[in-house]
Amino acid sequence: MPSNNPFKAALAAKQPQVGLWLSMADPYMAEVSASTGFNWLLIDGEHAPNDLHSTLAALQAVAAHGAQPVVRAVQGDTALIKQLLDIGAKTLLVPMVDSAEQARALVSATRYPPLGIRGVGSAVGRASQWSGRSDYLDVADDEVCLLVQAETVTALGNLEEICAVDGVHGVFIGPADLAASMGFRGRPGHPEVQAAIENAMRTIVASGKAAGTLTSDPALARRYLELGCTFVAVGVDLLIYANAARRLAGDFLGRPATPVASAESRGAY
Repeated sequence: MPSNNPFKAALAAKQPQVGLWLSMADPYMAEVSASTGFNWLLIDGEHAPNDLHSTLAALQAVAAHGAQPVVRAVQGDTALIKQLLDIGAKTLLVPMVDSAEQARALVSATRYPPLGIRGVGSAVGRASQWSGRSDYLDVADDEVCLLVQAETVTALGNLEEICAVDGVHGVFIGPADLAASMGFRGRPGHPEVQAAIENAMRTIVASGKAAGTLTSDPALARRYLELGCTFVAVGVDLLIYANAARRLAGDFLGRPATPVASAESRGAY
C-alpha cells in the first residue's frame, strides 16, 4: 500500500530533501517559510516555545503549500505522540534516542493495536479529517514517518541496532548535543566530532535508512548531502531573521553588527 506521506515517500526514494528549521513558534512565519520552496519545515517542540496548540496552528498554516511539515516532540512521550498524530502530524522527529529499545517503544507509540499502543480517537481528530477519511484507521500506521535523533556517544555506539528497528525510517544526527557528549561542547566543528558525524551518516545510509541533520554552514550541508543524507536542514528561521536585522541596524547606526552564532555552536539542535 503506497504511503500518503510525500516526505516519507521522498526519503524512501532517496530523493534529497532540503529543509528549514522553524524556531519562531509563530504560524504566520511558518506560512511565509512554507512559500519559499523548501522541501520540508521542522516545527520544533523541543527547543522552541511550541505547545500542542501552536504546533496545530503551524500545521494548518503550511498545509496549503508544498513544503512538508516535520514535528519535533519535546520528548518521546507516548501520550504526546498520540496527540501530535491526532492533530495531523505525519512525520515525527524524536530527540535523545540512545538505544534500540527506546526506538522500538517509539514505533509502538505511532502504531495502532495490534501492532502498537496508539490510542484510537481519530474520529474527532484532524488526522482523519474528523471522520471524513473513512479509511484512516486502515492506512494510519503506514502514513507515519518516524525519525529519531542520535546525539550522544551512547547512541552512536548503538547506531546499527537503532537503524535495524522496523518502523524507524530515518536517523537524525544532532551535532550540538553530540559535541557536548564527546567533550567538545560548543565546538561541533572539531575534527573528532565531524569524523564521528560522518561515520554515523555512513552507517545510517548503509543500513538503508534515511540520514539527516541540521547545519547553517552551506559547505557542511553540501558535504552531508554528498555523503548520502536525504534530509538536511540548512538554516533556522530565528537566526536568519536575527542576523539580517542586526546587519540592517548596523548599516544605519554606523557600527558593525555582531552576527548571531551558528545554530550548531549555540546548541539549536
